[in-house]
Amino acid sequence: MSQPALLVLEDGRSFTGTSYGATGETFGEAVFTTGMTGYQETLTDPSYHRQIVTQTAPHIGNTGINDEDDESRKIWVAGYVVRDPARVPSNWRATRSLDDQLQAQGIVGIAGIDTRALTRHLRERGAMRAGISTEILDPAELLKKVLEQPAMAGADLAEQVTTADAYVVPAEGAKRFTVVALDLGIKSMTPKRMAERGIEVHVLPATASLEEVLAVNPDGIFMSNGPGDPETTEHPTTLLKQLLEQGKPYFGICFGNQVFGRALGLGTFKLKYGHRGINQPVLDRATGKVEITAQNHGFAVAWPGRENQRSAVDAPLDGPVETPYGTAEVSHVSLNDNVVEGLKLTGRDGRVLAFSVQYHPEAAAGPHDSAYLFDRFAELMEGRN
Repeated sequence: MSQPALLVLEDGRSFTGTSYGATGETFGEAVFTTGMTGYQETLTDPSYHRQIVTQTAPHIGNTGINDEDDESRKIWVAGYVVRDPARVPSNWRATRSLDDQLQAQGIVGIAGIDTRALTRHLRERGAMRAGISTEILDPAELLKKVLEQPAMAGADLAEQVTTADAYVVPAEGAKRFTVVALDLGIKSMTPKRMAERGIEVHVLPATASLEEVLAVNPDGIFMSNGPGDPETTEHPTTLLKQLLEQGKPYFGICFGNQVFGRALGLGTFKLKYGHRGINQPVLDRATGKVEITAQNHGFAVAWPGRENQRSAVDAPLDGPVETPYGTAEVSHVSLNDNVVEGLKLTGRDGRVLAFSVQYHPEAAAGPHDSAYLFDRFAELMEGRN
């Protein structure tokens, strides 16, 4: 029988439920994700490192866990919050239940709470520190420990999730290009999407030097998603500046978009509650098409004139910005809140040199509206060869 469990937010709001997964206590930033499918991919996404994830979909665990859909080597969430966990998984690919997997990896969770009320609270008050415990059931006592935890703002986490050693994902079929992917928290589906397009991907740690990158003799550079505050990520930003100076084609997603913005001289800021889910509408300003995208980020790029982002979210995004490497402009925009969702850099020769998006075009659980961006990256490298 499940033990009682307690969830406490840093502003004192508390929820009582039952233990789900491992017992004990855990702390992190409380966030919510709106995806109705893909919970296995969510749990194993390194971008969720040090976050307590709430699923807004009420029924979680229906399809169990399989051995094929993990996006990395382990579950990264700090804690897990669901309303109505499946009693028995039902899927031909399942090898075990979600509850068993959480227990096996020591992930403390809570079930049976009003996740709608929690989500509404986080939307109104913003993402915040939280704790889940099966050991401390007094809200005031658990709150004291929550308030001792570090905030996500200022957290430098990429080196905690990156690969320890470089590895290669070979191209499928005839090899067309070689790409260096800097692992800031990369998901396994990302190099696979490139490999499907004839790209040999050399995945390097977040600490890789310029010399190590150039030793691969890459046709292009990629920077992945990842956790933490982009303002703390000095090494990848400096590395990208050096690579842009050499005219290397660049593609970045999620955290890689924020690093790109900082390399171009732009700022970043923390969103109130972030964008997390697989139903986020984004406008591609070049084509006028709307993509339904998968997202997971709590920070975003601040365009000039939007430095005080909370009060200037409606400031115009039109107009280019001159950088040391060429002309930058906003390529994609969120249709929910007008946040910058993509950047494009045009070199002095008039050709596109680099681009990035704030979402996940590789999304394994879908949607796949944005998969064309990997083709765009291949075209960019082709034009530079």
